Amino acid sequence: MKKRLTAMCLALILILSMTLTGCGSSDTLTLNVYNWGEYISDGSEGSFDTIKGFEAWYEETYGQPVKVNYTTFDSNENMYNKISKGAVSYDVIIPSDYMIARMAQENLLLPLNFDNIPNYQYIDDTFRGLYYDPQNQYTVPYTYGIVGVIYDANVVDEADAGSWDLMWNEKYAGSILQYNNSRDAFGTAMYKLGLDVNSTDKADWQRACDELIKQRPLRYALVMDEIYNMMESGEAAIGSYYAGDYFTMVDAQADTVDLQFYYPERTNFYVDAMCIPSCAQNKDLAEIFINYMLSEEAAIANAEYTYYASPNSLVYDNPGYQEDMGEEAMEILYPHLDDFSASYNQYAYRNLDTEMLDYLNTLWEQVKIS
Repeated sequence: MKKRLTAMCLALILILSMTLTGCGSSDTLTLNVYNWGEYISDGSEGSFDTIKGFEAWYEETYGQPVKVNYTTFDSNENMYNKISKGAVSYDVIIPSDYMIARMAQENLLLPLNFDNIPNYQYIDDTFRGLYYDPQNQYTVPYTYGIVGVIYDANVVDEADAGSWDLMWNEKYAGSILQYNNSRDAFGTAMYKLGLDVNSTDKADWQRACDELIKQRPLRYALVMDEIYNMMESGEAAIGSYYAGDYFTMVDAQADTVDLQFYYPERTNFYVDAMCIPSCAQNKDLAEIFINYMLSEEAAIANAEYTYYASPNSLVYDNPGYQEDMGEEAMEILYPHLDDFSASYNQYAYRNLDTEMLDYLNTLWEQVKIS
């Protein structure tokens, strides 16, 4: 169901249309969007194609065609390296919280004009004013969630599940996957050891490094998006990943695989948010795209497709969405909606200073080659 626009919003659209495009212009605008893989409803398996939906809506609304160039990244670090080097230009990016804080500090993000984003009103208050954007200047939350452990119950004994120890259990040597990025990989070790994932003590990071090196002979591979095929096919049996991806894997798992999921006692709470990088070529159009992504039809389609929790009340309060997702998914995805900010402030990754990041990268090289 498409959301009805108020008279004020219609007036805003008219003003923006005249400002951005001129009436009846036939020149095609270009919007470059950079997002995680498997992170938007793309029309597959009967889903709503959010990108094509935006292109059609924009042309119908403004009388001008727009083409969205949509590309993906597989880690915050890879995305950051590309943008910070100035070799590419994107209009909308969707990083994670700790990377947003770093990019804002390095002047790699533009402040948003929320007059162009009236649907921001539907973002729940518990997702505003968080540490990575305390003044709500640069971001619009897109999804959020909690990191957990996924395992194949046909391989793993239930008695062994429940904590981070499973990813270091010698019984499952050769079946364990670890993140192929430093922040998430070190996070698993630090949560396991009871260390602060935002510690400024190098000794803490060295302890985590030693723990990851001990895990090395048990590991099958370092992965990011590759985890989908490996877990779905039964090629691997244990891996830590984001809660929403568990349901994506369950939908595609082989008949011989029985994937299950749990949250360890200490784990990462995260927010991924839409931002406009300083290299953007069309800021106003980017803000209109962000606003469209918050509209009911697009936001629900994205939440259902990705299986990630949404901070948008048009999504989580929608009875149709709740019914489509099912009781198990709602319980796993939204266990902390009422007090998310409290859990988030206790466990979420924060931005590390340059010295600590350099030290972490040095340790990470040791983990990869050990």
